[in-house]
Amino acid sequence: MLARRPRNPLQALQRRTQELKLQVDGLLSESQLKEALEASKRRDIYQRCIQLKQAIDENKDALQKLNKADEPAPIGNYNQKKEDEHSLLDKLTHQLQELAVSINRENITEIGALPEREEDDNSAEEAEEEDDDEEEESEETGDEEETEDEEKQKHESQQQATSKEYIAIGDFTAQQAGDLTFKKGEILLVIEKKPDGWWIAKNTKGNKGLIPRTYLEPYNKEEGQDSSEEGSEEDTEVGDQTAEGAEVKQRTDSHWNAVRKAISEQINTIDVLTTMGAIPSGFRPSMLFQLLEEGNQFQASYFLQPELTPSQLAFRDLMWDAKAGTIKSIPSRVSFILTLWSCKMIPFPGTSIQVLSRHVSLCLFDGNKVLSNIHTVRATWQPKKPKTWTFSPQVTGILPCLLDGDCFIRSNSSSPDLGILFELGISYIRNSTGERGELSCGWVFLKLFDASGIPIPAKTYELFLNGGTPYEKGVEVDPSVSRKAHGNVFHQMMMMRRQPQLLVKLRSSNRRSRNLLSLLPETLIGSMCSIHLLIFYRQILGDVLLKDRMSVQSADLISNPVLATFPKLLEQPDMMDALRSSWAEKESTLKRSEKRDKEFLKAMFLLVYHNCMVPLLHSTLLPPYRWAEEETEAARWKVITDFLKQNQDGEGGLQALLSPHGVHEPFDISEQTYDFLGELRKNTA
Repeated sequence: MLARRPRNPLQALQRRTQELKLQVDGLLSESQLKEALEASKRRDIYQRCIQLKQAIDENKDALQKLNKADEPAPIGNYNQKKEDEHSLLDKLTHQLQELAVSINRENITEIGALPEREEDDNSAEEAEEEDDDEEEESEETGDEEETEDEEKQKHESQQQATSKEYIAIGDFTAQQAGDLTFKKGEILLVIEKKPDGWWIAKNTKGNKGLIPRTYLEPYNKEEGQDSSEEGSEEDTEVGDQTAEGAEVKQRTDSHWNAVRKAISEQINTIDVLTTMGAIPSGFRPSMLFQLLEEGNQFQASYFLQPELTPSQLAFRDLMWDAKAGTIKSIPSRVSFILTLWSCKMIPFPGTSIQVLSRHVSLCLFDGNKVLSNIHTVRATWQPKKPKTWTFSPQVTGILPCLLDGDCFIRSNSSSPDLGILFELGISYIRNSTGERGELSCGWVFLKLFDASGIPIPAKTYELFLNGGTPYEKGVEVDPSVSRKAHGNVFHQMMMMRRQPQLLVKLRSSNRRSRNLLSLLPETLIGSMCSIHLLIFYRQILGDVLLKDRMSVQSADLISNPVLATFPKLLEQPDMMDALRSSWAEKESTLKRSEKRDKEFLKAMFLLVYHNCMVPLLHSTLLPPYRWAEEETEAARWKVITDFLKQNQDGEGGLQALLSPHGVHEPFDISEQTYDFLGELRKNTA
């Protein structure tokens, strides 16, 4: 039996378009008799219009993604055929829109009128109830009125007893009705603390409204604006709680306070840019960038280090498998691969600022705090489509890890609210002042488990972005394109297509990728293109800390340049690219039998690292790494490529170190020694 010949992608789309055309023609024919149809049948026609419109849009998206290179065989007039298909799909869309408009005009479905009518009915009923209440109240005695006054006074006294004064650490403008506008330094009396982070407060003029708690700090009259000990407890009242209902522990970290202060210092700059029209009102200073600036506790190099058990006497996530002669595989609750596809309809900043980088930062989040390292992937864009960001472009040679949209995600957190926090950001510079900054263009939270604890399915997700910060509710990225659209369903669908959105795909790992991921720490996010380098590092850690150490009680410094310097490389993407390139070149020269020998591969990796990375890392010709500086990035890459080329032609790293033309930084003992007690993560459970 002959195998069935696969259909060309364009041919499959053409066939799907013909099927949609037949359905639209049938619907139009059926609607010609709509005067004789019942109202339920007419509503059914309208709903089928919507479903067909969605199917046509999906076919359009698939058509736009097609390339001539995707076809297994050459096709003549390929571009013309694509345009013809697109024109036919547009025609079908127009026919459906006309049909839906005609149905709406004749008030057949009355979509959009039902809520108003229900509100009118409800208001009429409420008015009747109010009239009845007034009649009853007129018959009540004065004693009952006195009782109500006493209860009101009692309620106000209870509110005053629970109220507390706070000081604003930044300016806040009301986002919608019911919010309270205030200025930095203003004293506010908090009346009620709501669990969603929006509190009811009153200012000195007696005005009440909702305010975000992230803009507040406890106010101590004696100490002025300094936070009291009681205030620090307020900041940590939302404690850590496991899914098993463990005891709630107050957080002792202070990075959220630092982030709030850093963001409040930038609020005035953001207000100026918003007033100028340079950015939408939903943009904010980047929260995740501020966390990265606070230290290394949210960097990948920190989470790559082994973690100690609560007793501090053993490693929790680095164990030795004596039978296999290597580190043990460690399963985790979350272990999958995520692909960043694209970002659509992202507002384009005005001409008063220059965008230096467009990127997406992601981390594990539980709705309260960050639970992993913060991983950043840089996006690319075309001047013809400035509102569309893409990832993993087709480039020659090795794809830079900074552009790699394929990410691995691992976590062993038991939080029922565990998910991924995505923050779209831009690095910018103001043309008038030269001031640099980091802005959030929107964020979205993808929860990884449903209410019953079942993981969400592996598929593509279209995520609509929110404005503000993750601690602000109801803020839109660009209020000029409001998500709260009115009118018929078609209008609402068109408005939703204009909303800023992020497309991501969750992929369940196969057996090979699961085995690779299980050799990494329990919690880590990184690029798939660098996973083999991270595994080499972990295996070397296992050899040094578990197999070769003379005594498990020994805490002496360990002489190992790879362990001492690899974490520095991990925070410099271009250096990781250089290591990947050098290792790929070396690996291509190995025999098949050598590639199956794990110990031999590890020895070759150490040789490549010492020859290439150790001399390059401490060369004075290499400028310090700076984020989103094009000139610095270009200068660094030139030094790196020149060194790698010279290293290929020469005799390795020793010649580079002893060459009179190479200038290196003064030797420091930290280049050679690995202080594992100083590097390890401490278990805080």
